[in-house]
Amino acid sequence: MMDTGLLIIRVIIGLLFVGHGAQKLFGWFGGYGIKGTGGWFESIGMKPGAAMAVAAGLSELIGGLLFGFGWLMPVAAVLIGGAMVVSIAKVHGPNGLWATQNGYEYNLVLLAVVVGLALTGAGDLALDAVLR
Repeated sequence: MMDTGLLIIRVIIGLLFVGHGAQKLFGWFGGYGIKGTGGWFESIGMKPGAAMAVAAGLSELIGGLLFGFGWLMPVAAVLIGGAMVVSIAKVHGPNGLWATQNGYEYNLVLLAVVVGLALTGAGDLALDAVLR
């Protein structure tokens, strides 16, 4: 049952990150695409905005795919974890911990999940296990 639980966690978290990456890169799922996301990044001091939007979008998209499939979990954790650390530092950190105040609570939970699974392993229902 543990492997099934890990699979559920990986697939849900991975797909959500794929969606966030697609919002930034392609404007899908209500996102703003590279131009819109890049403009917002510039407004919070992340320059050049378009390049930062591509980097964030690719980190989330590729990291989410790797995480969801349970493949190269340390790489997935670095990609997703890096995006969450930047999000905490540049967007949510100044607002405090709690999500009700637009704080970094949710980002911290996601960071804990991806790092935790990278350290413990993705389970037997993961590509990392199948390809060993």
